[in-house]
Amino acid sequence: MFKLAGALLFVCSSFAADFAAPVEGDFTIHNFTFHDGETLTDLRLHYYTIGQNKDNAVLIMHGTGGNGHGFLSPGFGGELFGEGQPLDASKYFIILPDAIGHGKSSKPSDGMRAHFPRYCYHDMVKADYQLLTEHLGVKHLRLVMGTSMGAMHTWVWGEMYPDFMDALMPLASAPVQIAGRNRLLRDMIMRAITSDPEYKDGNYDHPIHGLEAAQYGLTMMTSSPLQMQKQWPTRDKADEGFDRLMKSAMEKDANDMLYQFASSTDYNPEPDLEKIKARLIAVNSADDEVNPPELGIMERCIARVKNGRYVLIPTSDQTRGHGTHSIPKLWKQYVVELLQR
Repeated sequence: MFKLAGALLFVCSSFAADFAAPVEGDFTIHNFTFHDGETLTDLRLHYYTIGQNKDNAVLIMHGTGGNGHGFLSPGFGGELFGEGQPLDASKYFIILPDAIGHGKSSKPSDGMRAHFPRYCYHDMVKADYQLLTEHLGVKHLRLVMGTSMGAMHTWVWGEMYPDFMDALMPLASAPVQIAGRNRLLRDMIMRAITSDPEYKDGNYDHPIHGLEAAQYGLTMMTSSPLQMQKQWPTRDKADEGFDRLMKSAMEKDANDMLYQFASSTDYNPEPDLEKIKARLIAVNSADDEVNPPELGIMERCIARVKNGRYVLIPTSDQTRGHGTHSIPKLWKQYVVELLQR
């Protein structure tokens, strides 16, 4: 029922870090059934792997709008996957999937547009589980970790497959229904797209300007004022930065972005936190406007996770707001702690 959709390819030119060359591949799941009963004849999952020791398998999941390739950068993979580092690729088998709707995995822009199935986080985790178990031959994970959306997937993994992993590490998340300002941000992004007359119920024939409006709130919520001031210290540089942001926004596909943010609508691990068995260290940063610490959510929820711990990284000139999740030098000691215990 399941097969390899394409030959494995070595990624040889798109990363620059001191770790083993990643392997790139595709896996097709036939007649994949989504949470609402809808099926997709062929669901393609794209992925990258580094290393070969499947007894020490590690799953790392990306954020909304991202892809597995993003973890191959010197700033992320270069801090984790090299010799002597916490996830030394000579000792671990590292799996970096593109989630449903992202990267080179199946997504609306492949051709179905707004007729693509409405996927949710449970669908995305279920598909990754099938990738690991039915194609990559992984029987157990040493560690499941993820950034932002991938962090929320980490909580879902711990509840859906509680015996499948030794440890969990969500980076920049909260294990509760998305509400308050976080939900408003997502509503603004989705409304900016669907209310644009150019959207045409998903049948647009050029990049729609609603993408620019969607980027406005996303930039302000996920950025760091300190880092933006350092990056754009003058009026002219800030204006140039804004122009680049808008150009980048218009390069996105509106249906893909709409689906990506809509997929979080029914996310809510809170009722089942007691199901989590694995050791867990949840890491957030104090300057994260998406998951602001003053809400007190993490303190309330972590008490219900049997082997759970919450770490809040203080604001500093090294943190990046919500983006601190992708700065391993600020939190990789907790990876070591989880793997040693």
